[in-house]
Amino acid sequence: MAEKILIVDDDLETLRLVGLILERAGYQIVAASNGPQALTLAHRERPNMIILDVMMPEMDGYEVVKSIRQDTTINTIPILMFTAKTGIEDKITGYETGVDDYLTKPIHPAELVAHVKAVLTRAVATVKEPEADTSVIGIMATRGGLGVSTLTLNLAIAVANLTQKFVTAVETLPGLGSWAWELGHSDSEGLNKLLRQPMESLNQLSIKNELILTTYGVHLLMAAQTHKDQDLTNNVSQFQAIFRELTSISDFLFIDIGSPTNPNWRTLLGICNQVILVVDPDPITMRRSKALMNEFGKLGIGKSRRVTPVAVNRARSDIQLTLPQMQEALGQSVSILIPPAPELAYQAATRSTPLSLMQPESLLSQQIKRLADQIIAQK
Repeated sequence: MAEKILIVDDDLETLRLVGLILERAGYQIVAASNGPQALTLAHRERPNMIILDVMMPEMDGYEVVKSIRQDTTINTIPILMFTAKTGIEDKITGYETGVDDYLTKPIHPAELVAHVKAVLTRAVATVKEPEADTSVIGIMATRGGLGVSTLTLNLAIAVANLTQKFVTAVETLPGLGSWAWELGHSDSEGLNKLLRQPMESLNQLSIKNELILTTYGVHLLMAAQTHKDQDLTNNVSQFQAIFRELTSISDFLFIDIGSPTNPNWRTLLGICNQVILVVDPDPITMRRSKALMNEFGKLGIGKSRRVTPVAVNRARSDIQLTLPQMQEALGQSVSILIPPAPELAYQAATRSTPLSLMQPESLLSQQIKRLADQIIAQK
């Protein structure tokens, strides 16, 4: 049976054109011209996917997404936001509200169909527990710039040093990697190479060959800083195969998920048995983090799988929320507070050395070690 797609747009010409494109691609189409009608059809038709405009009367697209994500009977339906709003803040709002992909008008029909296929493929990957003997730790934040990549790298190094086990850390955004630059590595193509390979070539050996064993004891699968490769995030089958093999060969697997702007964040969280939510002691960021925690709950994360909020403080403490204020805003205790260390960060950057190894006895390094001890204890 053809997959059913609900298209929501108050512009009848857009409804007609998009519907025709997708019908020719083999999909069954249901159409709505406003938000309330879309919610009614989502309940009645149970589509495999929703394509949604932003600017509509009565309810805008963001409000429709919020209503869907808060309704446990339909909140797993993948949503592609298709709109003329091209601003980066609009895209961030869409992802934070709960969309799975964001496209701007106009678009080539072939590109629209490709994104629809990618979103539907990701939706097939259900949330499931990882192998019992592997600790899979996902690290993310509600937005970029909060230090997720740096914490992932340094935390993996700390666990490798404490356990002497097979520890792997993975970047997940091809075209947006940062670890190679931080560590002065020339080869950062590992993830990009694997995502380009046909499925039959992805096995334990081919994936191990792309891991870089660093002098710090951790194996890295890095993403290159080649922006042309960002579309590789749509190669969902390859992503699944890569992480299936990494889970089987690693004792600890650390995943740099980033933020909800990562199209695969829900799928990646699905293979984690521990999640670290990086928060910033800032009122707006804390409200966003609380919303993301609620989204975790809808995905079943936080019940059988531990969520650990960690505060990374990048500014003076006297202009930030206090620990009790952060915990009140989040509705959960904050496990670790990592202090600002701008001088260490500068030295680490100039010497291509992991931040936590610049001064192992510093408060920052000790806090990362404390977090590593907690992760090891949860294994």
